[in-house]
Amino acid sequence: MIALTLPFPDLTPEIFTIELFGSQFALRWYALAYIVGIVIAWRLAVAALRRTALWPAGQPPMRPAQVEDLLTWIILGVILGGRLGYVLFYQPSYYLENPTEILRIWQGGMAFHGGLLGVIFATWVYAIRNQIPRLQIADLVAHTVPPGLLLGRLANFNNAELWGRATGLPWGVAFPGRAAQSCGQAVGEICARHPSQLYEALLEGLILGAVLLWLVYRRNGLRHPGLVTGVFLAGYGAARFMVEFVRQPDAQFVTIDNPLGLAWHIGGYGLTMGQFLSLPMIAIGVVLVLRSRRPSTVPA
Repeated sequence: MIALTLPFPDLTPEIFTIELFGSQFALRWYALAYIVGIVIAWRLAVAALRRTALWPAGQPPMRPAQVEDLLTWIILGVILGGRLGYVLFYQPSYYLENPTEILRIWQGGMAFHGGLLGVIFATWVYAIRNQIPRLQIADLVAHTVPPGLLLGRLANFNNAELWGRATGLPWGVAFPGRAAQSCGQAVGEICARHPSQLYEALLEGLILGAVLLWLVYRRNGLRHPGLVTGVFLAGYGAARFMVEFVRQPDAQFVTIDNPLGLAWHIGGYGLTMGQFLSLPMIAIGVVLVLRSRRPSTVPA
């Protein structure tokens, strides 16, 4: 039996629940994480646009007042992209058989990589419609994302979801629920798991966010179009790739012959879906960083 195990704190997914006209309405921590993350992103974007000295030739790519319009596009990109990404990347066969459930977002099922693609597409369309340099608006958006990632991963922990693999380390957490406690242990033993949500909150949210803010405000990163976006993509991709080694894979990938839940493997060695999707992020991020260091007089 694992002697050192941290008990899961007394937390619930709901902040409060009210009943109106016979129906219950709840404010959940995950929803609050989205709301607060969007508000922080909005204020960070406005602050950066008001600091004209941060931008090439002292010219921000857009006016602070335009950020609210951009946020509308981004929110749609997050929701639609996140849902479609989950459907296509993680359970395509199930939703092919049950297409009416694709729109049931309230039942759960969002993918970060899909949400990222949705945001990229929405931002790209908005930039073209408003004649804004695409790499500059991408940099603006990229440096505002980590606070939302931090809050989202903390909400995942609070909801006791997306936990890690079983571990004997002293900070292993005994998450509640039959699925979390099914580690193949002997009867009566407690299953401790990696708090992978907190690992991601630290790497993708706190550390990556600090690096991007330092890059923007201390190293004039926004003067090199694509640099901040590249660091974000490569940083997130690398962080997610590492955490996937200790994160419990999605149940649909786990079989008797594939207990590690690898989405792609040969002879027992391979990648999880999260790792597979993170590799293009790392590659594109590195290319953008290298490209941004080249001297250029044309806005990108």
